[in-house]
Amino acid sequence: MSPALITGTLGLAGSPLPCAHSQFISCPVPPAQQRPGSAGRRPRRPGVGCLPEEHFILKGKMLSPNDKKLEKLDPFYRPSMSKQKTSAEIISEARNALRTVRTQRPFTPREDQRKLFGPASSRTPENRPPSSFSLHASSFESSDSRPISSARLSPLELRPKAPASPALEEDLCLSFPKPPVDAAKMRRISSARARLFRAASQGALLPDRTLPPAELSKANLQEKDTEIEVDEVFWNTRIVPILHELEKEENIETICAACTQLHHALAEGNMLGNKFKRRSILLKTLYKLVDIGSDLLSLKLAKLILALKVSRKNLLNVCKLIFKISRSEKNDSLIENDSILESLLEVLRNEDLHTNTEAFLYCMGAIKFISGNPGFLDEMISKGAVEILVNLIKQINENTRKCGTCLPNSGHLLVQMTATLRNLVDSPPARSKLLSISALPQLCAVMGQYMADKDVCTNIARIFSKLTSYHDCCAALANCSRCYALFLKVINKYQKKQDLVVRIVFILGNLTAKNHQAREQFSKEKGSIPTLLSLFHTFYKLDLCAEEQMGEAQQPKVQRPRAPAEDVLIKLTRVLANLAIHPGIGPALATNPHAVGLLLATLEYKSIEDCEELVINTTATINNLSYYQVKNSIIQDKKLHIAELLIKLLVSNNMDGILEAVRVFGNLSQDHDICDFIVQKNVHKFMIALLDAKHQDICFSACGVLLNLTVDKNKRVILKEGGGIKKLVDCLRHFGPTDWQLACLVCKTLWNFSENITNASSCFGDEDTNTLLVLLPSFLDEELALDGSFDQDLKNYHKLQWETEFKPVAQQLLNRIQSHHTFLEPLPIPSF
Repeated sequence: MSPALITGTLGLAGSPLPCAHSQFISCPVPPAQQRPGSAGRRPRRPGVGCLPEEHFILKGKMLSPNDKKLEKLDPFYRPSMSKQKTSAEIISEARNALRTVRTQRPFTPREDQRKLFGPASSRTPENRPPSSFSLHASSFESSDSRPISSARLSPLELRPKAPASPALEEDLCLSFPKPPVDAAKMRRISSARARLFRAASQGALLPDRTLPPAELSKANLQEKDTEIEVDEVFWNTRIVPILHELEKEENIETICAACTQLHHALAEGNMLGNKFKRRSILLKTLYKLVDIGSDLLSLKLAKLILALKVSRKNLLNVCKLIFKISRSEKNDSLIENDSILESLLEVLRNEDLHTNTEAFLYCMGAIKFISGNPGFLDEMISKGAVEILVNLIKQINENTRKCGTCLPNSGHLLVQMTATLRNLVDSPPARSKLLSISALPQLCAVMGQYMADKDVCTNIARIFSKLTSYHDCCAALANCSRCYALFLKVINKYQKKQDLVVRIVFILGNLTAKNHQAREQFSKEKGSIPTLLSLFHTFYKLDLCAEEQMGEAQQPKVQRPRAPAEDVLIKLTRVLANLAIHPGIGPALATNPHAVGLLLATLEYKSIEDCEELVINTTATINNLSYYQVKNSIIQDKKLHIAELLIKLLVSNNMDGILEAVRVFGNLSQDHDICDFIVQKNVHKFMIALLDAKHQDICFSACGVLLNLTVDKNKRVILKEGGGIKKLVDCLRHFGPTDWQLACLVCKTLWNFSENITNASSCFGDEDTNTLLVLLPSFLDEELALDGSFDQDLKNYHKLQWETEFKPVAQQLLNRIQSHHTFLEPLPIPSF
């Protein structure tokens, strides 16, 4: 069988090895199974046009003169063009490659409880921030000043003052409201106050004053916050009555409604933020209400407190308050109704990361919980969550690079951020945004800088395992040249950490499945293959020990769940199979005793009933390695032992396993000893029986083995056992018009079989001779043969296969039959 990849969840086909001199059998894949965007090059089988005295063999032990001519002129593959592949090219690729084996992405169990760090975290309880804590009104500070930023405007020398009562100037106690003024006057006052506020905040009222040198610290200008005094009328008529309502604390519904009313009033009066006097009065009132303990009320309070731009400890406490509420899934609907997500994202977007690291931690923890609910994904993405998170990651990377070491507690924050991104990448728009802002190199940088943090590495591996299941994301990561060395470093550091290495190996499987350059880049990394084989050996031993410990008394193996070690081995064999496609790696693996020994050991102790996917992947890897006829090949040295192991698959009830075994026999049957083995063990009878499967893949592979057997004159008689000739003719009838490659293979086999023909009827039998005399002329009639209801691409593809592969062989076979047959009556031409 030609070497081919084992793909991930998308099942994309890969490119076979570009060897011009080889004609391995490969299995056909029905067009319906193909998906657009298959990777790899466009392979071509060498054409045929043998002289009557020549015969065929799979993989060219005995090539005809015309075959040899084509071998020099026509390469096994053509370089891929920059234009998008046609459906015909996609089908041609898949036809010349092995059937893809879909490997599932490693499963991440859903956590029962929402915590900053789940049960699988590598952090010990004493080395991580708490997920549970108590919050009360007393937790908040009464005075709240904004942290000094590095670039700010100078404060105003004078503050604009609106008329105010002395009582309110000197006392923090609330005053009773004054009689309301008429609506028109109210609007004028509010509008004037708003203009005054905007002008003051923009520094347009009075010129800046220069601070004395004593107020300069470390070349940084420091200042006091500019505060604008509130409009007395607006405060007394709109704000104070609501504050009185809040102090009554009659019932939750009333208080919640009052909070909503207060938020709207403050927004109307441009009093949100931290630039006005009496803000502390508002905050004190709001802090007191935290003790009520209502989640609904707490969310409204938190949203309002954040809108008032608190800082430092109060910012931390309000983030903790939201985090505490978000830990319960039943509160997701409350969070959605109050649009608290936008307030949380504003914290991440506008606050300083370094002075508020702990607040960011609990803010991100709440966002992480929310992102676990698919109903929030669209809102999060539309509000810029992806860009905000990637920007924060970039900040952390830059600071780590400047400082030369990881910042304190930044790892805790990164765990929350990467876990959130892991949830977001389930959405196509999020994946597009990640690609557009070049987020993948930033994630690679984080993994490199925080290599010692297993939780961070695991989350990033989960992100990449999801992303690389998609072609565009996989290609983007493959272009990050540093990722290969990075992944090898992770494997070496965490070799026995199954949950991490299984994802890294899955990612490597995706990269090497879809990108020939990725195979080459990975192979060039120092210690790449030894690292994989060392990991293979580690988990092979772990799985073997688990098998032995289970013993005979346990439940049947077929009923047990997949063991963690098995999952790693499944992903590893997939990577090896994909790497074996590369002409520089495949021969080296075929001659590597450690690599082949591990593969054979796996087949020796695992049955397909134990673990179907592992056995099939292992067999596919052996098939790819058996492609190479190289000196010192361990596959060739062990060919008879491999054949014995394949018989276990042939007699199983698993059709995929049977198919993989037949494909390996297709490569091995080029060898005379294997052909003898096939006949001695009656494997040829099994191949003949498989022709009845009415399945193109199986018929093609089985026919390839029979073709190689017919090279030996002494073995051609086996085709008459079990009705072999009739089954071949039936395959020609059933699949000919839709599969000219399979039809060509059938004709080659019949050609070899009939080399010493003296009479067509005595060679093929009367019935099959007559059938061939009807089928071949009709199949050679271009009008009849190519009259299918296909689109233009498929028509071109079928015509190409018909002209270059089927027609030359079929015409020679027809001439041979006609020249050795006596016609008694005209034969009818069937319609198709």
